Amino acid sequence: MRKTTKTPVVRWLAAATLALGSCLALAGPTGSAGAAPADPVPTVFFGDSYTANFGIAPYNEGGDRTFCFQAKENSHTVAARRLADKGITLDVQADVSCGGALVQNFWQEQELLLLPGMKVPPQQDALKQDTRLAVGSMGGNTLGFNRILKQCSNELRDHALLPGEPVDADEPAATCGKFFETGDGKKWLDGQFEQVGWDLEELLDRIAYFAPDAKRVLVGYPRLVPEDTTKCLTAVPGQTKLPLADIHKDALPVLDQIQKRLNDTMSKAVADADGGADFVDLYANTGNNTACDGTDRGIGGLLEDSQIEAGEAHLPWYAHPNDKGRDIQAKQIADKTEEILNR
Repeated sequence: MRKTTKTPVVRWLAAATLALGSCLALAGPTGSAGAAPADPVPTVFFGDSYTANFGIAPYNEGGDRTFCFQAKENSHTVAARRLADKGITLDVQADVSCGGALVQNFWQEQELLLLPGMKVPPQQDALKQDTRLAVGSMGGNTLGFNRILKQCSNELRDHALLPGEPVDADEPAATCGKFFETGDGKKWLDGQFEQVGWDLEELLDRIAYFAPDAKRVLVGYPRLVPEDTTKCLTAVPGQTKLPLADIHKDALPVLDQIQKRLNDTMSKAVADADGGADFVDLYANTGNNTACDGTDRGIGGLLEDSQIEAGEAHLPWYAHPNDKGRDIQAKQIADKTEEILNR
C-alpha cells in the first residue's frame, strides 16, 4: 500500500495558521466564558453517504449533485435545526456531503458512481477564510467497506448498484471471517487502514489551512452489528430477509471488529491533529440501534427497501441510517457542536 504524498507546505502552513489563530484569540476580546455565540456561525458540512444520508427521501436533485443522493433532511439539516432551537444559529455556507466519497475526494474531484464521467468538485472548495465550523464523516469508502461486505455475501456480489468488487472473488463468502483475519485478506485490510489514517490526517490539515479559524469535527459511523449477533439471525418486523442478508454468523463479529477498528482510526486521527479537533463517537452510542435491533433499528437492512425509488422498485438501504438513525446521528452532532461552541 502506497502512502498518500503529504504536502509539506500545506502541513506547515496549517500548523502556523492554527498557532497564529490561538495567539489572536488570546489577544482579542473573548466574551463571556461558556456563552453560546451571538452571531451565526459560518459552517461547512462535508462527508460521504452516511452524512448525505443515502436512502432517505426526498433527496436534493438538480445540477451535478443529483447522484450524491443527499437527503433534503439529512443529519446536518436536522442537527442545525436542533441547535437553532437552543439559540445557536449555523450559517451553513455549504453542505457538500456526497454518496461514494473517499477521503481523497476532500481535495480531489469525485466521479459519481452511478453516472460515470460526471464529477463534483473537491469538497475542500467549500471552505472559506471565515468558516468557523467544519463537520463531517469520511473513511468508510477509503477503507473499502462495500468490498468487505461483498467479500462476505453472495447476495451482495450480485448487486451491481453497490459499488466495488469483493476483495478476492475466488474466496467463498462463507469464509470471509477467517479471510480478513489471516493471510492476504489481513494484509489487504491492514493496508487499507493505514491509508485511511494517512488520508484523515491530510483532511484535517487541509481544513486548518483553508479555514484556519474553523473548529474541526470528525463524525464516526453508527454501529451496524450488535454485541449479541444472534439478533441478526432473525428478520426484523415487516421484513422477510435477514437484516445483514446472507452474511454468515461467524463473520458478524469480524465485521464488528473491523468497524470498531475504523472508529478507533478516526478517533486517533482527531487526537493526533495539530491544533486540536473533536470526534463524534457514534459507534459507542448506537449499540442498541444496529441493523439487527428490530423496531429500534437505526440502520436499514442490507437488502431492505430504502425510500429511494428506482422505477417501480426501491434501492436497498445497504446498511445506511434510516430516519431513526438519522435523528440519533443528528442529536450526537448537535450535542457535540453545542459543547464546542460553548467552550
